Amino acid sequence: MPKREIDLLVISDVHLGTYGCHARELLIYLKGIKPKKIILNGDIIDIWQFSKSYWPESHMKVVRRLMKFVSEGVPVYYLTGNHDEMLRKFSDLQIGSFSLIDKLVLDLDGTHKAWFFHGDVFDITMQHSKWLAKLGAVGYDTLIIMNQMVNWGLTLMHQEKMSFSKRIKAKFKDAVKFINDFEQTAAELAGEKGYDYVVCGHIHQPELRSIPTSNGEVLYLNSGDWVENLTALEYHKGKWSIYKYLPALDSENSVDETDVLDLEDLQSKLDIKSMFEKFKIEY
Repeated sequence: MPKREIDLLVISDVHLGTYGCHARELLIYLKGIKPKKIILNGDIIDIWQFSKSYWPESHMKVVRRLMKFVSEGVPVYYLTGNHDEMLRKFSDLQIGSFSLIDKLVLDLDGTHKAWFFHGDVFDITMQHSKWLAKLGAVGYDTLIIMNQMVNWGLTLMHQEKMSFSKRIKAKFKDAVKFINDFEQTAAELAGEKGYDYVVCGHIHQPELRSIPTSNGEVLYLNSGDWVENLTALEYHKGKWSIYKYLPALDSENSVDETDVLDLEDLQSKLDIKSMFEKFKIEY
């Protein structure tokens, strides 16, 4: 089956190394596309909650697949987020077509400028009470695990699945206000800088909408996440779209359980567990 071509792919908030991560679904998606550029917009690996006891093979395969793009010469930009902020000490690192940076500006099609960054800079909790943010992250991961168990039961009873966190966000006005303020702030700053697009992650809320600012309209985009929404942003032939993974795709695509790089076995040379344990200790 021919792979679908994309000019630019943006994914964020994968949270590899946590129980809530849908690595298998992401791998299916990545194996079905042929992007010209990739932007990993933060929180790809969750160093905050990283544990030696939990790093499934499916998570390693996602890393392999991303590195395969690099080995093929595809520009891959890893923008740091809050859950992988330990990597910021290595910002501006470049190895081949791989770049580790904190933010990025791209000139798309020679006519529109796009500003990419994770978005945790807008989070007051992150800036002033990091311990509270980390506690919240653990609580969120626990909520996701509970949600998966409930949905497993609902599936057995042929009932529609539900999302605990989405219901909580919709119920509490403060959560809705935070999301709206986040989006408006990002758009206003982009407008001041003369950017046409501002692309974020962080809040796990996929979005694509034009926002009026004091400096004109700005297109705000958010790639969502691979914990609940299973979404990505795609830019192709001058148009943006939100990709949404659907379970029905499982029957159309398969993941080779022996999937390895053609050039070399990265796992033998890249010990992810040891590397991120080292980051945690040093941090």
